[in-house]
Amino acid sequence: MSKRFLAAALIISASFSPALAAKTSLVIGMPIEPPGLDPTVAAPVAIREVTWANLYEGLVRIDQDGKVQPLLAKRWDISPDGLTYTFHLQSGVKFHDGSTFDSADVKFAFDRARAPTSTNAQKQIFAPIASVETPDPATVVIRLKETSGNFLYYLGWGDAVIVAPETAENNKASPVGTGPFKFKSWTRGDRVELVRNPDYWQTDKTKLETVTFRFINDPQAQVAALKAGDLDAFPNLSAPELFSELKKDARFTAVAGNTEGEIVAGMNNAKKPFDDARVRRALMHAVDRKALVEGAYSGYGQPIGSFFSPNHPAFVDMTAVIPYDPEKAKALLAEAGYGNGLSITIKAPQMAYASRSAELLAAMFAEVGVDLKIIPTEFPAKWIEEVFKNKDYDVTIVAHTEPLDIDIFARDNYYFNYKNDKFKALIAEAGKTTGENARFAKYAEAQKILAEDVPALFLFQLPKLGVWNAKLKGLWENSPVPANDVTDVSWTD
Repeated sequence: MSKRFLAAALIISASFSPALAAKTSLVIGMPIEPPGLDPTVAAPVAIREVTWANLYEGLVRIDQDGKVQPLLAKRWDISPDGLTYTFHLQSGVKFHDGSTFDSADVKFAFDRARAPTSTNAQKQIFAPIASVETPDPATVVIRLKETSGNFLYYLGWGDAVIVAPETAENNKASPVGTGPFKFKSWTRGDRVELVRNPDYWQTDKTKLETVTFRFINDPQAQVAALKAGDLDAFPNLSAPELFSELKKDARFTAVAGNTEGEIVAGMNNAKKPFDDARVRRALMHAVDRKALVEGAYSGYGQPIGSFFSPNHPAFVDMTAVIPYDPEKAKALLAEAGYGNGLSITIKAPQMAYASRSAELLAAMFAEVGVDLKIIPTEFPAKWIEEVFKNKDYDVTIVAHTEPLDIDIFARDNYYFNYKNDKFKALIAEAGKTTGENARFAKYAEAQKILAEDVPALFLFQLPKLGVWNAKLKGLWENSPVPANDVTDVSWTD
């Protein structure tokens, strides 16, 4: 064969060779391992970060912009009085076990969530429901006892996903939903593996064949795993001090987005000395929020003065209500009878933002005569048991990442032990108000009450420091709901 003929043959061969197939696997890192895989029975956000939109679906979903979009319900009608919602369901939807999804599953899921024995973390969003009716397999009629201005929005949360009666009891360890991925395995302490659902009702929606969630708590180890290629993405990096370095690395896309996570140092309001508002205000005056953001999160994050997300249009900046003022803090402590000093403890989970913030708070409190002893507390299991359930704590620190969750300060027996009848009534009114402007005005008033009464120390909004392989597309830059939605994620060539 002549050289000329050989060269021509190689050119022809190359022109007909198939292009390299795009990668179809994804390894995604998370700082916290979920305690289970059913978001309808427990509070930890890590559950939703693995399962929401990936394994389970709701009647509606929240998109990247925080807007309500159809999902298992293709459309809905709302009665003029706002008390009846009629949902028209998608056809051809199956659960991962092959059973058919229909209106009976919606009724089961919602009746289960609102039952007296329910452990759903957002049980209050189902409280307005009077009945769930199923006139036919493709239609669900939900009748409310009272109007709910945020009802559709709430149905887009992970707590309102649809589960089937045949599999619900086992979902914590073997989840079965209608989503684009199916559960494959869970290696405790290490990873959860998902595989593409070949029977997903939105045909060809997903490009990935496998998704692995790996759990790496140590911030340095998170960065090392990214650099070594052991991880393709870490949507919520815990090492803000290394984020700028990763932004300069051409191998990665690094985006400082936002979350719904208000970082607060909650106080046990039923326990001395926190039952005295003067003490709570004194501790707030002792906190330099800007210095805290700089020290705890390398300047990423927005100081807050109340419990409301800066991402929400009803947000009002309340940081000036109780500003940093150590002398005022000392005066209030003396007025409350603690002029000679005060010793308290803070239970700090192992998350980097919590431990770093606790150390900075201890230094700031020391300046006003308050000794703050830090007690490291494993999250979620130990923290949930000791703080959330048993309320065995003085002060704690955690990010509350559910959207529009100002109502937690109105809930009976919530771990803050905060009682304010005016605030509780105001939140109830806001929930019933269907007019947006009127509802936002009530939220503004509620923010002011919390800023003045300080049931928790309002610190800063948790940023979303996302880092992923530069060839990946489709990951969310912001988190309007707690999620690692990989439905639309794919690799570029």
